Amino acid sequence: MSGIVHFEIPFDEAERVKKFYTELFGWKVEKAPGMDYWMIYTLGGPGGGMMKRQEPDQKIISYFGVSSVSESSSKVEMLGGKVLAPKMAVPKMGYFAVCMDTEGNVFGLWESDSQAG
Repeated sequence: MSGIVHFEIPFDEAERVKKFYTELFGWKVEKAPGMDYWMIYTLGGPGGGMMKRQEPDQKIISYFGVSSVSESSSKVEMLGGKVLAPKMAVPKMGYFAVCMDTEGNVFGLWESDSQAG
């Protein structure tokens, strides 16, 4: 069974969104070294991230942990969903894909793999 393993919040202004969520929830937010990405620490560990908005209507995306992004992406399409962004590597962390369900909801798939490259 899969569960939410990560979420991403798009932003237009980094300091504004960081202030909002740190004051609202008490989250710790730190810029990832060498990246235009901010890690969000919730409940004592990393739980999500923040990144510059890529599209005007981009929303928060939840990522579900799966054993294989490739297999799950195929299953998404078989069940009538769409793969919007195919499997991509996050070096030394894993792989992800972004999908849409049959109701137009966007979500991500995440496969942990420390050998990803």
